[in-house]
Amino acid sequence: MIASRGAHRAGEAVTAPARLWRGLYRAGAMAAALYVLLIIIPIVLLNVAPVPPLIGGAAILDYIAAHKLVYLIELVSFVGLSLPAIIVFLALYVAISERNPSSAALGATIGIASEIIALAYNSSPPSLHPGLLSLSNQYIEATSAAQRTALATAAEALMAISNTVNAAGILTALGILITALAMLKGGFSKGAAYLGIATGAIGIVSETLRDMIGPGYYVYGLLLPAWFLAVGWNLYRLEKI
Repeated sequence: MIASRGAHRAGEAVTAPARLWRGLYRAGAMAAALYVLLIIIPIVLLNVAPVPPLIGGAAILDYIAAHKLVYLIELVSFVGLSLPAIIVFLALYVAISERNPSSAALGATIGIASEIIALAYNSSPPSLHPGLLSLSNQYIEATSAAQRTALATAAEALMAISNTVNAAGILTALGILITALAMLKGGFSKGAAYLGIATGAIGIVSETLRDMIGPGYYVYGLLLPAWFLAVGWNLYRLEKI
């Protein structure tokens, strides 16, 4: 009887921290699902609708005028997914910090910082930038060739910002890699941890060499939502403890 009570109390001690953070784990699981959704929607659109041009200011402004809703959905999805990612990294830190606090803190800090940087950039490939929406409206209403040329030149500058390699993507992959290594020490399935290690390692290379690897980038593009889905499922299970 005494041994049974002792085991019961030990179980309570193990699950007590998880119970205290149920709300955050639930939010993390929901945020992970939202993140995956915000990746799937624009990817589907990029495959069923015309793709935004990567070069040519006039071309992108004409494209936006003809496909404004599609462009807006892709922009909001690709830029907005940084918000749920922040919640996921925070929930992950709490979930794994007890057994590996240093790596958990480092991974979460880099991951959250990367998403804040991404929000500050407020743009994403392919040629997604809120400023281009305004330029497109002005371009359509322009009454002279000189006005259109000036607007097209401004659009090319914003396209360069949107399509260039930036630190945010590389840091996100690094944050995932460090967090996944911390996940190996407990609290999460080994499968999710190894998937995160692969995602982070491949992501660092893919983001750094994005302009050179072409379609090879899609490997990382598939691993990224898969990892967030696995993490979301694990957070959901923790929330049920």
